Amino acid sequence: MNLENVTQKVSTIARETGAFIREERKRFSYDSVEFKGESDLVSYVDKESEKRIIDGLKKILPEAGFITEEETTAQGQKEFTWIIDPLDGTTNFVHGIPNYCVSIGLMNEGKIIAGVVYEVANDECFYAWNQGGAYLNGNRIQVSGAPSFSDCVLATGFPYYEFERLDEYLKILHQLMKDTQGLRRMGSAAADMAYVACGRYGGYFEYNLNSYDIAAGVILVQEAGGRVTDFKGGNDYIFGREIVAGGAIHSQLLNVIQRFW
Repeated sequence: MNLENVTQKVSTIARETGAFIREERKRFSYDSVEFKGESDLVSYVDKESEKRIIDGLKKILPEAGFITEEETTAQGQKEFTWIIDPLDGTTNFVHGIPNYCVSIGLMNEGKIIAGVVYEVANDECFYAWNQGGAYLNGNRIQVSGAPSFSDCVLATGFPYYEFERLDEYLKILHQLMKDTQGLRRMGSAAADMAYVACGRYGGYFEYNLNSYDIAAGVILVQEAGGRVTDFKGGNDYIFGREIVAGGAIHSQLLNVIQRFW
């Protein structure tokens, strides 16, 4: 398989889907919102975007399986599996906050081998493939080499359900607020991972995640020279529901998390 060629085709699909999302945002009404949970929003834009992505990906790898957020196709892992979030940051999209992404990752036997994150409002397409490097709109990117928290801005996400570990999480935030140049919560895990990959954020951590939130971002960070782990420092981050991604400060960030978690 020519992973570079596959990734370029996926990038085209992501851009085309992003153009659809951008146009729909111009006439979108809050009346179109559905609720999967009290704070878990979805719209026809999510569902139609996912269908468009799936139709395109089936032409690239007809034999592949799918794991998708909106489950508009049969779900299941195969030798090759697409992991898709058609609109990561739906709450931002619904409220007109311009931070939402198309996220498409390709997994082969448990390892992410290609990924594309298209940030719609900024027209920024991040992509990477195994041993091919990571790119933003055609330019090579790399993680931050900043050696300490005092040189970094970090990103995280806030839980919107399962609040049992909230006290521990707040202790982590308390420590990092004091030690870093700032914390950001933008509302799109895919964008957060992409921003780590290009060095805008020194690191990112979050829990209560799903595979489709971070699959594409994993290989972006790895191919940009960064490190990705779960909160224990292990490799259970695709389906383990927690992730730590970073450049040079990854170990330092992991140490803070483990101190309180």
